[in-house]
Amino acid sequence: MKLSWSGPRNGINVSSQPESGTSFTVLLPEVVSEAAVVKEVLSPIPQGQGRILVIDDEKMLIELHQEMLASLGYEAVAQTSSLEALKIFQAQPDKFDLVITDQTMPHMTGMQLSQEIIRIRPDIPIILCTGYSEKVSEEKIKGMGINELLMKPINLRHLAEAVRKVLDREDRQ
Repeated sequence: MKLSWSGPRNGINVSSQPESGTSFTVLLPEVVSEAAVVKEVLSPIPQGQGRILVIDDEKMLIELHQEMLASLGYEAVAQTSSLEALKIFQAQPDKFDLVITDQTMPHMTGMQLSQEIIRIRPDIPIILCTGYSEKVSEEKIKGMGINELLMKPINLRHLAEAVRKVLDREDRQ
């Protein structure tokens, strides 16, 4: 009997014969550079200040992103409704330094929400988060005026670096 599981560049193969034994072959992804991994671990995570509007329809993710942003020095205003988030932004568009939105949400997608926000305040930096790269591309979002694309799941370092990148870009302009 032979069973196997595999993903991109990794997998587990099991081969078993009655009264002969079982063998396992484990294939793990290759680490491209140990130096790159060490550098990422040792380099400080960028921090900053500012008020960020964060939108995601999953309450658990909103709470996680709010905690991560607070640990980095930012004030995060969180919303689980894209429609409510738009109302909050419309009421005080100059109170926010950045908008971070999920793409897949009920009533209005992140790209639709971003377009509405850009109509109100064209200079606002926006980060779009998604778990589905085939529906969203860097080219497409940049053409819409969205500054960055973050792929889920999002860790603290990637979030911190994306936020600093777009806020620093705005500071230079």
